[in-house]
Parts: sequence; C-alpha cells; structure tokens
Amino acid sequence: MLERGRVRLNGLPAKIASLRLAPGDLVEITSHEVPSPPLHGITIAFEDEALLVVEKPAGLLTVATKHERQRTAFAYLLQYLKARNNRQRLFIVHRLDKFASGVLVFAKSQTIQTQLKNMFSRHDIQRIYWAIVEGRVKPDHGTIRSYLAENRVQRMHSTADPASGKEAITHFRVLRRFPQLTSLEVTLETGRKNQIRVHLSESGHPIVGDRAYGSGVNPMGRLGLHACLLGFSHPVHGTHILHKTRIPPEFIRYLPEKR
Repeated sequence: MLERGRVRLNGLPAKIASLRLAPGDLVEITSHEVPSPPLHGITIAFEDEALLVVEKPAGLLTVATKHERQRTAFAYLLQYLKARNNRQRLFIVHRLDKFASGVLVFAKSQTIQTQLKNMFSRHDIQRIYWAIVEGRVKPDHGTIRSYLAENRVQRMHSTADPASGKEAITHFRVLRRFPQLTSLEVTLETGRKNQIRVHLSESGHPIVGDRAYGSGVNPMGRLGLHACLLGFSHPVHGTHILHKTRIPPEFIRYLPEKR
C-alpha cells in the first residue's frame, strides 16, 4: 500500500514505513493510488530514510542559480518528497554540470549531508565518468594534476600558484579511439567545479559539445560527459551503496561493448 501511494499522512502521500509519527498526525489508507509529482526526467535509483541516489538528465541544473530557481533537480526532488511528507527537507551533497548527466546523491538531513560531504573530502567516494573528447588521446591512461581557480566571469582555469587555487586530480584511461574522437573513463580523486572539463580541455582534448571550454564539434547533440558510477558506504548502517547507470543512448556508439 505504501509503494502504490495508497497511504496518506496529513493529506499527502507517504511511502516510507520508518517515518516517525507525531501526536495529531492523521494517517489515511485510500482505495486508489495517489500520483507523485513529475520528476522531469530524473530517475530514482535508491531511497531510504537517510538519502536519495538519483540519475539526472542532461540539460537540467542540479541546484538553483540566480537565473533559474524552479527547474532544477533539487526543486523537483524536494517537491517529490514533500508530496509524501510536508516536513521533509533535502540537502545538497555534490553537483553535476547542467549539461552533464548521471548519478547524484542527496541527503535528507543536515547530519547525513555532513557525513557524506566528509566522505567526499576524504576521497572515500567512488566516482567514475564517461567522457567523449576531441582528438586521439595517445597514452592509454594517465593523471592530470593542477590547481584550479575561478576568474571574475566564473570560468575555471589551472594556475601555477597553489595559494590561489585548489588542488585537482583527475585520472583517465582510454576506452576507444576513433579517427577524430576518443572515449575515456575518468575517475575523480578530487571534485572541483568543472574539473573534468577544464583538465581535458587544457590537455588539448576538450569534451565534445563543450563550447565554453574550447570544443568546436558536437556529434552527440549534447555535452559528452556522463557520471556513470557512484559508490560509498551508507552513513547510517555502513552498507556499501554502488550504483552504475545504463549507457545513455547518445553514448552507445562511442563505448566498447564490455566496459
């Protein structure tokens, strides 16, 4: 009944059995399913009382900006949660660029948010991306290290001055080579803003579709960056959470059959 939306709490759908009730709460069981708010392309991969693991589509902001506050993954997910429990809150742990797609984790409390952010800071999170870049990347694998800083127009770039930037470390390995493109598996050791886009662009291989960082081609009709895997220990009970996405349709022709 919970899964099918037949249970309502204070007039709103409730789907989590472990939710604690308060004096005066009204619980109703209905004879028909109550539809959830639309998620606008977001797929929920895992949910419990502590966190949400989701897949964000390309073209959707993770969080609000000064130009857009409503059409974001955060706003849609908060609406989804509040439809079941109006007291529920949602907290940002990390972000994906608007035009990138892939897996994200959100926290349902500030305590869980802090624990997850600490995991990111300690590099205890597995994060793997697929990137389709311009040109033929020669080494089969490698590591890019630099200090990333943001200029006045909010553009990220590498700097030789450690005092003015934050250390960024990106590992990559080649998956397939094409005459004018290469597909890469990218692993982040740090998670700076636009890190993968900057590092690959500055190495001479901008991600396809990334006009902001020097790409002049767009064979996919979108940014060629997808967060394909996220793994971490659950902050409450320690269970290993590992989510690997399916291949987006635009990426299929560029990735090997066995990855």
